[in-house]
Amino acid sequence: MLWGLTPDALPAGAPAWAVEIAQAGLPVVVRRAAPETDLIPVGLRGTTRAERMAAWLEPAVVLQRRSPEALRITNGCRDLPVFDTLARLQTRLDDLGLPWGPTGATGYELASGWPALHAGSDLDLLIRCATPLSRDQARALLAALQAQALCRLDILLETPLGGVALADWAGSAPRVLLKTATGPRLVRDPWPEARAA
Repeated sequence: MLWGLTPDALPAGAPAWAVEIAQAGLPVVVRRAAPETDLIPVGLRGTTRAERMAAWLEPAVVLQRRSPEALRITNGCRDLPVFDTLARLQTRLDDLGLPWGPTGATGYELASGWPALHAGSDLDLLIRCATPLSRDQARALLAALQAQALCRLDILLETPLGGVALADWAGSAPRVLLKTATGPRLVRDPWPEARAA
């Protein structure tokens, strides 16, 4: 997440909720998009799922940044299944030896204090996985995490080529959806370059 977006950086005709977010100094999230000049692709989030907007941020105006890996449960967290689940999973995720952290509404609330979650929210997680994870390892990891979860899990494995859902990689489909900066692609292997080395 990045702080530093001001109302004057919003596109012309931005909705009132987006202007309020920028005026309040709330963070924006870095989104996956093809680069345009040297601007950072970001997204604003309002209070509902319908309130989402893409924008661009100049690197020079960034005041603060927080990665998912820097976010953890604190004593001030609200009593919600998402936070209870995150507390249960932290040790198991740390034991992977891979960088990980909460994203989505969970990450947003932890970073900003803005109440982005509700009782039925999913727990979005990112696991940075530069080296190949076998499909059997993915199945075992997903089963272990789901066994402790009190809410739905949405886990993204970030590979050198893009992001793939852990649930997809743990499945049996021969190809999986890989989210890249240039758009989604169906691939047989999210780590082809690592396996070729």
